[in-house]
Amino acid sequence: MSFSWARVGTWVIALVVGAVYGLAGTIAHAYALGWFPLGLVLAILGCTALLAAVRLLTADRWAALGAGLGMMLATLVFSGKGPGGSVIVPESTLGVVWTIAIPIVVGIVVAWPSLPARSADPHLEAN
Repeated sequence: MSFSWARVGTWVIALVVGAVYGLAGTIAHAYALGWFPLGLVLAILGCTALLAAVRLLTADRWAALGAGLGMMLATLVFSGKGPGGSVIVPESTLGVVWTIAIPIVVGIVVAWPSLPARSADPHLEAN
């Protein structure tokens, strides 16, 4: 792998987009519809979908890792007490699950084996 400014740009954009998803998930994870933790489920699914899309579309583990680091960084920054003493992620079951789920999802998506390259010639695949 050679150095490319385009790849570095992709990593930076992935980091920023991951941070946006992490922030949205951190804010929305506590929403529940009755007994069902709808916000947590949607936040985990959305972050997982973003990571899988980045990994599949760029075919680059580093871009997926950048998006995942952005998610984890946003969760870490917004989990602490704010300047006014407010807390976005309270110490509850949902908060703990959200805090633990993102690193697990990032680890799975980044560590997933690469798919083999497909042939462009459909006649070769039929044999």
